[in-house]
Amino acid sequence: MSTLDDKPYIIDEPNKFKVHRSVFVKPEILEQEKRKIFHKCWLYIGHVSEVKNHGDFQTRLVGGKPLIFTRGADGVVRAFFNTCTHRGTLVCRERRGSAKTFRCFYHAWQFNSCGDLIAVPGEEAYGKNFDRSQFRLREVPRLDHYKGFYFVNFDENAESLYDYLAGAKEYLDIIVDQSPTGELEIIQGTQEYDMVANWKLLCENSFDDYHVAPTHITYLEYLKDSGVDVSIPKGLLMPKHGIGKSLGNGHAVIDNHTYRGRPIARWMPIYGEEAKEEIAEIRKELVERLGEERAYRAADTNRNLLIFPNLVINDGSSVTVRTFYPTDENRMRVIAFAIGPIGESETARARRLDSFLTFYGPGGFATPDDVEALEVLQQGISETYREVEWSDLSRGLAKPPEEEQLNTDEPHLRAFWREWNRIMTTE
Repeated sequence: MSTLDDKPYIIDEPNKFKVHRSVFVKPEILEQEKRKIFHKCWLYIGHVSEVKNHGDFQTRLVGGKPLIFTRGADGVVRAFFNTCTHRGTLVCRERRGSAKTFRCFYHAWQFNSCGDLIAVPGEEAYGKNFDRSQFRLREVPRLDHYKGFYFVNFDENAESLYDYLAGAKEYLDIIVDQSPTGELEIIQGTQEYDMVANWKLLCENSFDDYHVAPTHITYLEYLKDSGVDVSIPKGLLMPKHGIGKSLGNGHAVIDNHTYRGRPIARWMPIYGEEAKEEIAEIRKELVERLGEERAYRAADTNRNLLIFPNLVINDGSSVTVRTFYPTDENRMRVIAFAIGPIGESETARARRLDSFLTFYGPGGFATPDDVEALEVLQQGISETYREVEWSDLSRGLAKPPEEEQLNTDEPHLRAFWREWNRIMTTE
């Protein structure tokens, strides 16, 4: 499979890794991605806390398909295609809520929260052989979860979610460990925005630490001005600059000691003197429950995790769940949430949300910078990819195998692209 003039999608050679820039701009590439990636891989749909009560629902676009993520009256969590089995109209037009039934406004066919067709106006006109059971809402072929994180797969023959997640499970475990009860909840409030850039650029950006110092210099200066020491102490579990690594199946992570502080267990001047005691108590609970080493991982290290193809969990000064989907070859829709332990205090929750908004919020230090960077990047590629064909992702590739890849190197980016290329070149 080639991308342009019989050239490959990627060049993967010793000391050389390049991506052909046409993969960011060609509509036919996106059509293949929809068929081979978004219709075949496990895609994140939501968290169990979003449908904790009978009748709770969320409507989501997942892999471009409108879905209803809901807990039925029988307590079972399901994902339905959001389309009436009569003529195809959306049966639920609300973003979220709680409902006993879903009613199509076009012809008023009505379904219960378990997907059964329960009312058809003028049903007698269909004759005595009309069978409601043949018209129940259609469920996605596969729905499964790992520790409350729910995924769908449109391929009924796909491998299990457990196997698919591979090494990413370790990092989901660390996030869940931050809750004393092991229970997390999506915090009310959603960030949703469009970005005029190809979706794969956000995959790269989400765990590309090489760009942090030049692109987010305003944030680093803000921390310094607030009295935060942004240097990384030596001699800790993680190398001085952190690590980047593949987790299998295209999943990858950067993992490093954080200078930003964690309002769950590591105090910084920006949290205020009044927060010191509570943060110390939170850390004490982590150490008692998890042990010193595991508590250090939960409290003092920062992780940007990509679960292939399009789920990013940023576990740093706050925990951000972000997913995105291409609406065309140079535009995507992004949706992001904050997540935290169920039952944390009001002050701890306030610090969590403040950290979430300060860095990842739509008006924060990071998100506007990244949106601008990726949109300018898309502009730079769109009309020049024929003349300047390749993007370079070879940083760190020349290191000997025994030398660790840093988070400013690019092994994690290469892991994403190798899986993308494997899928795209397999019939």
